[in-house]
Amino acid sequence: MNSNEVYPRKGDKETVYLRPTITKPNIIVGEYTMYNDFVNDPTQFENNNVLYHYPINNDKLKIGKYCSIACGAKFMFTSGNHRMSSLSTYPFPLFWEEWGLERNKVTDAWDNEGDIIIGNDVWIGYEAVIMQGVQIGDGAIVATRAVVTKDVPPYSIVGGIPAKVIKKRFSEQVIKKLLDIQWWNWDEDKIKSNLPHILNGNVDKLTHL
Repeated sequence: MNSNEVYPRKGDKETVYLRPTITKPNIIVGEYTMYNDFVNDPTQFENNNVLYHYPINNDKLKIGKYCSIACGAKFMFTSGNHRMSSLSTYPFPLFWEEWGLERNKVTDAWDNEGDIIIGNDVWIGYEAVIMQGVQIGDGAIVATRAVVTKDVPPYSIVGGIPAKVIKKRFSEQVIKKLLDIQWWNWDEDKIKSNLPHILNGNVDKLTHL
């Protein structure tokens, strides 16, 4: 087990552990989060999948541990969100020289909705789109090609355009236990020794450790 490996599966260049591929300080990824891409180079996730993410806005992409991100998932940030309070959606402040505007007010061209925060053990499906300012709770599932415009509660399954909650993965009692346990914060040996319970969905066995 080594979360710093780029290619954790022998002979597989389409699947990476995401954290060691990240170079930009405003993208933070937890251990063992994986990304699969059978179209483009998966090591280029921060360039191909994190869109309109410019340092001037100071917004961050934060992804937790043990997440699974499918091919083509996109994270849409502030600079793709043209200002809605203006009478025009055209980004005039971006072209400050041509229109005689102040350079230091270039960010007036768009609305800053803040960070995108993805919890732990989240599965994001093929070509899903996560919009700026959204928070996705631990254990949630985002369906294929969903467009997520609002926060997603923990252990919820969402899908559609815009994405809506389809159902909860477990009962409220089980969800509470999982959120209390936070198995993703255990050390690797403890997780490994408890994989039978995790894989078989036996939360009661985990609570007695």
